[in-house]
Amino acid sequence: MARLVVASPEDATSRADGRRYEIRLLAELSARRHEATYLPLPQSFPIPSAEAVRTTLDRLRSVPSGTMLVVEGAAFCGLPADRLAALGRPVSALLRYPASLEPGLPPDAVAFLEASQRAAFGVAEVVIATSAATRSLLIERFGVPKEKLRVAEPGVDPSPRARGGGGDVPVILTVGAVLPRKNQLALARALGRLTDIGWRWRIVGPLEADVAYASALRDAVAEEGIADRVEFAGQLNQAGLAEAYDRADLFALPSYLEGYGMAYAEALARGLPVVAGAGEAAAALVSGAAGELVPPDDPATIAAALRNLLSEPDARARAARSARSVGTRLPRWFQCADVFEHLMEQAAARG
Repeated sequence: MARLVVASPEDATSRADGRRYEIRLLAELSARRHEATYLPLPQSFPIPSAEAVRTTLDRLRSVPSGTMLVVEGAAFCGLPADRLAALGRPVSALLRYPASLEPGLPPDAVAFLEASQRAAFGVAEVVIATSAATRSLLIERFGVPKEKLRVAEPGVDPSPRARGGGGDVPVILTVGAVLPRKNQLALARALGRLTDIGWRWRIVGPLEADVAYASALRDAVAEEGIADRVEFAGQLNQAGLAEAYDRADLFALPSYLEGYGMAYAEALARGLPVVAGAGEAAAALVSGAAGELVPPDDPATIAAALRNLLSEPDARARAARSARSVGTRLPRWFQCADVFEHLMEQAAARG
């Protein structure tokens, strides 16, 4: 039996992409009779307090030798590299994207994280990226050696085709924490240009991650005169989220940055056309005629992509068929677990 510990500052009750990845990964490995567990860390990362650093290092030291120890990217990038090296044991990182690239960070925070994560990558045994796009970024921008990198993409479960909103007015679904990186604000500005056609917009995701940004989004919805068409559903449980996908007609989220794009994958699996921000990770998912890739800073172009799908049922149906076809070919969770299982067995062999 091989052993894995994933140490992460994610709230155990969170349904954010990172936490959902960890839950499914650990469940897959546990089903294979491996010992795969979660180690909670303080939540002040990626820019931790001195107390958070001490607590984190103490918890990492408690992990038995022979166990593969993986630290989630935000925490790994915020820990001092010399202190990580002083643990005297292999430590790996699980990275969706480098923490310094999070939009909206002040310049001093970016500078701290740029230096901290470069040093931390240098002492990592392995850096596990959640997409080929993140792997390329780590090589090209941060100089991480290719031999140190692995890719373990999230899986997507086979899902029934979405039934849609069930009426003449299409339902647009957005899923993700309300944050600058997710860019819901640009989507609100785009939809403000489409008041001459019918649609409803359902926003699923926690509003507490960035209270100021969530407030700005509510203000924009009011300013655009679309408040009566918009529902802030908040964070939903798994059953509620599945229903939200099922009762949607298309998916829109013009993110600035995605480490993979789990919400895009889940939408495609249900046959929902996707309007996504034109990043490398999104482009790998939203292929062919499954939707539209749009510049995140251009509400006019976002609006044009939405108008085509909202006002032309035939165009939406063609995109839905293509999305469903793409969704059937996406990775499954067992493939993600395979990557970790191989690394775990190597760690167990070292003892």
